[in-house]
Parts: sequence; structure tokens; C-alpha cells
Amino acid sequence: MKFSLSLIAAAIATPLLAQEATPPLVPAVPQSQTIMDTLINAGPVMVPLFLLSIFFVALVIVYLMTIRRGAVVSSGYMATADALLRKRDYLGLLAVSNRHGEAIARVVQKMLDFTTKNPNSDFQQVREIAETEGTRVASSLNNRVTYLADIGMIAPLLGLLGTVFGIIHSFGALGADIGSARYVALSRGISQALVNTAAGLAIGIPAMMFYAFFRGKAQKLISDLEAASTHVLALLSLHYGRRAQRTPVLIEDEL
Repeated sequence: MKFSLSLIAAAIATPLLAQEATPPLVPAVPQSQTIMDTLINAGPVMVPLFLLSIFFVALVIVYLMTIRRGAVVSSGYMATADALLRKRDYLGLLAVSNRHGEAIARVVQKMLDFTTKNPNSDFQQVREIAETEGTRVASSLNNRVTYLADIGMIAPLLGLLGTVFGIIHSFGALGADIGSARYVALSRGISQALVNTAAGLAIGIPAMMFYAFFRGKAQKLISDLEAASTHVLALLSLHYGRRAQRTPVLIEDEL
């Protein structure tokens, strides 16, 4: 009898213990979206903004490597040019200029090429050649930097376009007869609008900052180029001055 009662008690206690061991059901909480998911769900305008950001980063890397003093005026080339000009070895300097890629080397190359092909030219014509080539190099530097300013203006406008699309979706959800899902669509449209605005500003603000940085750097390099060109022209003027002094003597000898 006691054995039977113990079996009955064990049978009753087993389901109770199983219920206590089972954890209580917890309602599923929706997981928050990652940043990448938010950007993907922000609408089609994010595609050109993403491409524009890649182009912006590539431009900054290229400008950091090219807009520097060594690419415009190098101390090594200027020392070689100074020594060859004082020796009046213009052909040697022309060969050295052809091997160098600095902007001042291209200016000197244009000057010496004109001088060797036109031996009877005066110094004013050589100065005009140097000024024309220097202006071309300066315009090239300024035009390259302007791309960053263009990105700084286009990116916020694209973000504003995405904002308009998000607001349109929000008002469309308000007018739709979809019950409680209206609020979900409304919040989704507002989120899309804000993400597009933030993405446009996140690209435009750094682009304008880097534009200001590289514009100041380009202006400094242009000033260095002008100083180097003036130095080369001053050394060339000594040659033209000596040639002008020798000309009357030759005329007197002929008379």
C-alpha cells in the first residue's frame, strides 16, 4: 500500500517539476537595424551618394600624392638648373628638363625650346612664354581642386532629394487606408528622409573642408612656381644682356 502511494505521488510531482523547469515564454523583441541596413533601406538616392563618396575619397588620396611641393618645384632640379644656367649650358638643361616631371621643369622646357628654335628672339618673348606656361599650370591646379567644391555642393542636394522622397512616402502613408500599418510606413518614410539628409551632409562637409585645404596648398605651390620661374628668367636675362652688349661692338668692327 505504501509503495502504491509513493508511485502515485511521484506521478503527480513529475509534471509539476517539468512545468517549473520550463522557462517562461518571453515575447520576441525585434532586433535593431545596423547602420548598413539603415543605409540600404534609405532609398535609391543612396546609390549616387555612395558612388560620390568613393569618388571623393579617391580624389583626396590622389591630391595628397600630387599636390605637393615636390611635384611643382623641387630643390634638386632648381640646383641643377641654376648651375647649368650659370654655365650657359642650355642644351644640357633642356635634356634635364625633359627627364623631370615637375611643373617648373615644363616651364623651363618651354622657354629653352623656344630659345633654341628662335635664336634671334628677345627676352620679352621668352618672358611671355614662361608666363603663358605658368598660367596654364596654375589653372590646371585650381581646376583640379574645384572638383572637391563640386562634390561639396552636389552631395547635400542629393541628400535633399532623398529627403523629399522620404517625405512623399510619409504623406502617402498618412493618406492610405491601411489601419495601424500607417504608422509603420510613416516612421519608415521619416527615417528615410533623415538618413538621406545626414548622408548628403556627411559627404558635403568634409568635401568643402578638403577643398579649402587643397586650395590654400595650391595657391602656395603656385607662388613657389612663380618664384622659381622668376629666378630662371633672371639668369636668362644675364645672357640676353651680354648678347645686347656685344652687338654694338660687332657692328663697329664691321665698319
